[in-house]
Amino acid sequence: MAEGSPDILENLFALINSRKDADPECSHTARLYAKGRKKIAQKVGEEAVEVAIASLVESREDVVGESADLLYHLLVLWSDCGIVPSDVWQAMQDRFGEDGIDGKKARPL
Repeated sequence: MAEGSPDILENLFALINSRKDADPECSHTARLYAKGRKKIAQKVGEEAVEVAIASLVESREDVVGESADLLYHLLVLWSDCGIVPSDVWQAMQDRFGEDGIDGKKARPL
């Protein structure tokens, strides 16, 4: 994998999945799984807010760091929901090239 490669998301997702049955005392990811989807979803929301706030009042590096935190927690949530990254990539591919507002209106809620 090249440094800074987007493959890191696939690799991180595989690592996250491998931690599902790990000891929550030894793994932050296992601890999140043990606390359940509600806690995982809460963490995704918290991290999203932190990205938004950082983008307004903090440095570029802070936004990068908070974005990494958000992506990590989002991958944990996907895993808990039985979603694999390729499901999301396909949804994005399916939307690629749609005209913004008209494309959004055509999608189900």
